[in-house]
Amino acid sequence: MSIHFDPAQRCFRLQTRTTTYAMQVDSRGHLLHLYYGCRIGVGDLAALYPPADVSFSPNYYDERRTRRASPDILPQEYTGCNVGDFRLSCLSVTDAAGARGADFTYVCHEVRPGKYALEGLPAAHDEDGAAETLAVRLRDAVTGLELELLYAVYADADIITRAARLVNAGPGVLRLGKAASACLDLPYGRWDLVHFHGRHAMERQAQRLPLPDAVTTVSSMRGASSHHHNPFVILCGHDATEETGDCCGVMLAYSGSFRTDIEQTQTGLVRVVTGIQDEGFCWLLEPGQAFTAPEVILAYTGAGLGALSRLYHRFLRRYVCRGPWRGARRPVLINNWEATYFDFTADKIAAIAEKAAALGVELMVLDDGWFGKRDDDNSGLGDWQVNTAKLPGGLDPLIDRVHALGMRFGIWVEPEMVSEDSDLYRAHPDWALTLPGRRPATGRGQLALDLARPEVVDYILGWMTDLLQNHDIAYVKWDMNRNLSDVYSRALPPERQGEAAHRCMLGVYRLLETLTQRFPQVLFEGCAGGGGRFDAGMLCYFPQIWCSDDTDAVERLTIQHGTSFGYPVSAMGAHVSACPNHQTGRTTPLGTRAVVAMCGTFGYELDLGRLTPEECDAVRGQIERFRRWADLIAGGDFARLAAPGENGSFAAWQMTAPDAGAALVSVVVTHPQANARPLHLRLRDVAPDALYQIDEVFVCGCGQAADAQCVTGPRALQGQAFSGSFLRYAGLTLPALYGDYPAVQLHLTRVDAPEEGDGNGPAI
Repeated sequence: MSIHFDPAQRCFRLQTRTTTYAMQVDSRGHLLHLYYGCRIGVGDLAALYPPADVSFSPNYYDERRTRRASPDILPQEYTGCNVGDFRLSCLSVTDAAGARGADFTYVCHEVRPGKYALEGLPAAHDEDGAAETLAVRLRDAVTGLELELLYAVYADADIITRAARLVNAGPGVLRLGKAASACLDLPYGRWDLVHFHGRHAMERQAQRLPLPDAVTTVSSMRGASSHHHNPFVILCGHDATEETGDCCGVMLAYSGSFRTDIEQTQTGLVRVVTGIQDEGFCWLLEPGQAFTAPEVILAYTGAGLGALSRLYHRFLRRYVCRGPWRGARRPVLINNWEATYFDFTADKIAAIAEKAAALGVELMVLDDGWFGKRDDDNSGLGDWQVNTAKLPGGLDPLIDRVHALGMRFGIWVEPEMVSEDSDLYRAHPDWALTLPGRRPATGRGQLALDLARPEVVDYILGWMTDLLQNHDIAYVKWDMNRNLSDVYSRALPPERQGEAAHRCMLGVYRLLETLTQRFPQVLFEGCAGGGGRFDAGMLCYFPQIWCSDDTDAVERLTIQHGTSFGYPVSAMGAHVSACPNHQTGRTTPLGTRAVVAMCGTFGYELDLGRLTPEECDAVRGQIERFRRWADLIAGGDFARLAAPGENGSFAAWQMTAPDAGAALVSVVVTHPQANARPLHLRLRDVAPDALYQIDEVFVCGCGQAADAQCVTGPRALQGQAFSGSFLRYAGLTLPALYGDYPAVQLHLTRVDAPEEGDGNGPAI
């Protein structure tokens, strides 16, 4: 059992392999948070919180004489509102009289095997009995509002998930102005905040800063989790490193507007509250109705940031991603976008496919422009009929030509949007999100469809089902190229307009749930102008997400580095693109571009017809290497060895098989220097008492003048053997590499391992 309840102390303990999560029902019936951290044994956790009278912190009414128990001081499991706790709150609820307030007390609880489910929302699953659920029911006596706190404990995975469900069990209508998913109080410790900011084409830039004595907010109001902030934060000790120190992760599994607040309070307690963005949110709760808040995925470790990342990577791969593609090797693809943009014909696409097939590419993806009147991004969205001027005879003749080359076929769609210049918008202008009496803001000449309307969701389900049923399509790139503004649903009455944004997100989830269940054989890749909706909610439907529209290999180092703190390599869509790069104008060696793209799902996005014979040979070699290493890359334990920009000259990372039977180390020099220092690396995750041989070495991008040094440097390591302890503590030294962004890959195999298997570890 991973969930324990002591009836005498009324204390809950949720135990994972290495952590303890504890809470207690106090004498007044309030559910207090006592502890979340490294696993602990016997002891009185309540003694950590001695009674105190703190000025200007009001006490519960029954403590008005003793002044020793204030809701403003005690650690809370989920807060009420307007009842004396002036810190961040989880909830804002107003009754029919206009009074705002709630104070929840314990009613009962239930422990059951398996994982709870959330109606209409993505959530982690439990296929093998890995989870156990605790449901705690609390009630506000005045309004009758009931709160069900849901916890799933994945003991072996060291993960706890949380969610909240609010039920109006009273006689009157209630209005929710805020309904967070979770509150986490960490009473002791000195914490830094790690969050992931950015912008389009530069997503998830990791930033670490000491927590101020203030409220710090990480949020999106864009109708998407956004390029600008990610719904994942880390609290880590001031002294935490990649390998040591306390680290706590809070990951919201939601893809719409969100808000995460972190407050360091007067007592030193740090409170994290996360959930749906409350600005503009108002949910009408009739008697008997329920509102469910999205899931939060919690992880804690005392072994540093790298260990925290690996907990999330394993959990997301196993218990969030679903379907047959979760554990399968993804096909190496070619996407025509940067080769043709909108200017293509069937013959041009077939020529790209023919060249790609000869090099070993397995999937041809037709990007934007195949439908409607779509020669640029100002028209055609919503008119999902094939443009026969570009594709005579429709999709099938082109698909047949691609299949004849031994390749599978994929396609781009953007179902959630509509162009003003489209037949769909002219027929149904009320299907778009626009404000009455105002001209809407537009992005790329398009508006967002109102997915709060069931008929709009059904329309999209209809043409998507026809597309996938009637054509042999193996892959769908699902894009979303503008954020939500002018949010107003003509299907909702005035008093429910505060529900429109969340109802639109629920419509997206209904679409994705239906289509992925209906077409499990299709590999769906998520995209929102690149990485604008890269979150755990989307990973429930898309096992991979296009990491960024910035395909520059050097820029991608930083983007993929930040992404790796919470999300696995198997989820990162990454391609070898054209040079000079279309976003930055930078020229990077073909081999280096491949090394960076191998820290992801791997594919190509360029005009292969422009490659020289030597470059074509290099592409064949890259694809062969990726196929050999695919399971190791996608299913291995990821370690950040050197952060881009941290040391001034190079970035490095490592994938290690779960059984430590093999490892792949990748290095990219970002700033070649005169009289440079050698590149020194200490490997991680290899078995200290094992013997490893470097059996493959690849060096690319060295300038001609330094080629001899490249050959006598990294390549000289091929065939050498090292103990795991040597690699971990003494490390490897590579000579300085020169030229334009040179890169090195080292593949190591454990040579004293059992003979069965190839050492590359299991699939994802």
